[in-house]
Amino acid sequence: MKIDLTNAIYTNENKAREHLENVRWPHGPYCPHCGEAESITKMQGKSHRPGLYKCRSCRKPFSVTVGTLFERSKVPLHKWVLATHLLCASKKGISSHQLHRMLGVTYKTAWFMTHRIREAMREINPDPLGGKGKVVEADETYWGGDKDVFVSEKGWVKGRGTKNSWKVLTLVEREGRARSFHVPDVKAATLRQHIVTNVRRDSNLMTDEARWYKKVGKEFASHESVNHSISEYVRGNAGTQTVENFYSILKRGLTGVYQHVGKQHLKRYICEFDFRYNTRSRLGVSDAERAAKALAGITGKRLTYRRTGERRVA
Repeated sequence: MKIDLTNAIYTNENKAREHLENVRWPHGPYCPHCGEAESITKMQGKSHRPGLYKCRSCRKPFSVTVGTLFERSKVPLHKWVLATHLLCASKKGISSHQLHRMLGVTYKTAWFMTHRIREAMREINPDPLGGKGKVVEADETYWGGDKDVFVSEKGWVKGRGTKNSWKVLTLVEREGRARSFHVPDVKAATLRQHIVTNVRRDSNLMTDEARWYKKVGKEFASHESVNHSISEYVRGNAGTQTVENFYSILKRGLTGVYQHVGKQHLKRYICEFDFRYNTRSRLGVSDAERAAKALAGITGKRLTYRRTGERRVA
């Protein structure tokens, strides 16, 4: 399904608001303050801004952005809708600098917009991967890292190897979903905690020959591994090519599009690639449907420049 970027939802504030209302309230508006859905009145007249509602139960006014990531944003809604579509439709992402030029906002605003959209992509209490008869592949990769490591009072020396890189663990269900984590290390105990929490025990686990997978593999229906050190990549049903293909897209996006990813934000970037993989076209999801899923994820989340409750210092 092709998307017409001249659609009014990408250029008109009112059309964008109506689109967001249809996505967030498919069965009609409800009060984000008390949850009431029956006693809702749409405020009319010139004295009220468009899209304003009032709950007759708690008597509080609200709009479609209240209680969402877009609340109190000064960016027009049509720019939010367009930015969400562009981020969802680009297989390897779109940089904040590119959005800054395309949307006509500052780079700081575009950067913060992309992080809010990534937060909307984050799943809340997702179901475990796999199941009886299903295969889940697990693998780890390394990215970026601390370029300098303090070794003595004489100064700093450049760090080398994976020791100083950031670790990412990814679980991929074949023909299904992916779930990635920024982990502090690749020790057996750390990886086990994420694997057993996010994969059903009746699944078939596939890994490489790394020693930290041997013990946790015994907790699943079956565990097979391939030995990459002897150039073994597939042996019957055993293999980790699915998760490696996921990593190829992730690293091309991080290297070619984002280039500079901070340690504190890495989890948001890998969440973005998880989301696009889990709503890929091969699963029958169009770009418009993917963007709608992201917009639906803005509810009940907040992401601010400052921590919630932090007071502004004069």
